[in-house]
Amino acid sequence: MAEMMTTDVRAIMDRTPFDVSAVADLRELLNRDPSRYRTLREAVANIRERDKKDFKPETHLRIGVGEVLLGRYAAGYEQLKKAGEVGMAYFFQGLALENLQRPEDAANAFAHAGKLGYDAKASELHRAGALRLTGHLDEAKKALQALQKQGASSAEFHFQNGALLAAEGELALAAAEFEKALAGDRDHNGALFQLAFINDLFGNDDAAVDLYKRCTERPPVPLAAWINLGVLYEDEMRFREAEQCYRQVLAHDPNHPRARLFVKDCQASKGMYYDEEAEKGYVVLKQLLEIPVTDFELSVRSRNCLRKMNIRTLGDLTRTTEAALLASKNFGETSLAEIKEMMTSKGVRLGMALDGGERGPVTHDHRAEPPQEVPPEMQALLNRPISELSLSVRARKCMSKLNLQSVGDLVKRSGDDLLECKNFGVTSLNEIREKLGALGLKLKND
Repeated sequence: MAEMMTTDVRAIMDRTPFDVSAVADLRELLNRDPSRYRTLREAVANIRERDKKDFKPETHLRIGVGEVLLGRYAAGYEQLKKAGEVGMAYFFQGLALENLQRPEDAANAFAHAGKLGYDAKASELHRAGALRLTGHLDEAKKALQALQKQGASSAEFHFQNGALLAAEGELALAAAEFEKALAGDRDHNGALFQLAFINDLFGNDDAAVDLYKRCTERPPVPLAAWINLGVLYEDEMRFREAEQCYRQVLAHDPNHPRARLFVKDCQASKGMYYDEEAEKGYVVLKQLLEIPVTDFELSVRSRNCLRKMNIRTLGDLTRTTEAALLASKNFGETSLAEIKEMMTSKGVRLGMALDGGERGPVTHDHRAEPPQEVPPEMQALLNRPISELSLSVRARKCMSKLNLQSVGDLVKRSGDDLLECKNFGVTSLNEIREKLGALGLKLKND
């Protein structure tokens, strides 16, 4: 059976004509058994060696398509540029350019592929995705709406629609679209990665790990999937598995800066002193903070307000301030007193996590610093959301745990405050200092 599979892949790569049907059959074989990617690598190498004295446009097309399917986008793009005015060549150029972070060029390539007669719906779907990546969300939305009117309902359509919704901040709707994409194609890497990322953001670590692992089972694998999976493994203290993920990235890009730093972090973490008693205390507190607020005897008004604010657990309350609660409609001093009394009985308080206090008991009230007058330009800078800093996943998760929403929230914290966050190390601290330094800002006490 294995020999038959090998023959199939090579036969398809040599098929004449090498057209849409041939590539569809090739992709089906690869999806059915990822081990055939090894045979594809051999087939591409054989074609390159066999025809090296007489490279025709069709030879460039075969090699280029194979390289793109293997995730070797730069090499594939160079081959496809020599394949002539062929719709398939431009379509796969678009895929390569998209992965080479050139979405505007990718959009043009997909448009040209459609004009040359390549699968019109597929070309337009991918063009919409490239437009989204360039920031032209309205234009991407119009393209998808036009396709929907034509009855498009493929896995790729649901993926592109979900990615657009995610770009607009509609994560719940986006997740539903990614689920539909996976119902049509359970191995759709884009949908697997995006759904994993959404679960990661919402703290559904088990689901995120499962989805990232599925995403890494079939090439070409997004390098971000290996990075994010490694970070989740580190959260679970599974440093050896995390290091293996980062080394997968380095196998593709030996100079990948984050992967190189994270490998060092893993190696250091494996040799760190482990305080078992402290960790047991943290586990108990962690379990306490995961208790749903619905388990407590709160008034209907308080429960409704917490639900509207998406506060689901006791831990969510420790990452919320009195001011934030009182800013909610219909939430008054009575409800605030009720919640504070309940939290005191559990040994926690509002804003505890914001003070880096999740690992320790409540000892005293932390008073906010008096407001200072700042120039309008500086205030605008401080009001910028942290998402604009383009932080790594590890640093971003720490910001989320500490409920830091703006640059201003961040600069109120010291380096020691941030290092209190679990799995936030010196590497991430230096990253944040570098990002703030580029804005002319510093952390507290720096």
